[in-house]
Amino acid sequence: MGTGQWWVVVEENRGMGDGREWKLSHSQAVGDHEAARAEALRLAREYVPAYPWSVRSRQVLRLADGSYVVIANGRTSTFHFRVQVGELVAEV
Repeated sequence: MGTGQWWVVVEENRGMGDGREWKLSHSQAVGDHEAARAEALRLAREYVPAYPWSVRSRQVLRLADGSYVVIANGRTSTFHFRVQVGELVAEV
């Protein structure tokens, strides 16, 4: 059973070329599930990812589980990041 405390996390590709890897770049306790969902949508629309350096446009895709994939288009490259909501179920 969960604690009722909900979090929002952002994962994004860091590094360049073959050195790219997924990293947790933002995590935040938000409160209840509805507040976390609202914060996830806000971050999907407004979060400034490490890459591309200058985001010119973005497409925000809501997935069936309520998480988001954001495609961030820069001047010369395109990257994507994920915004997810999760319930804290243990803290040991």
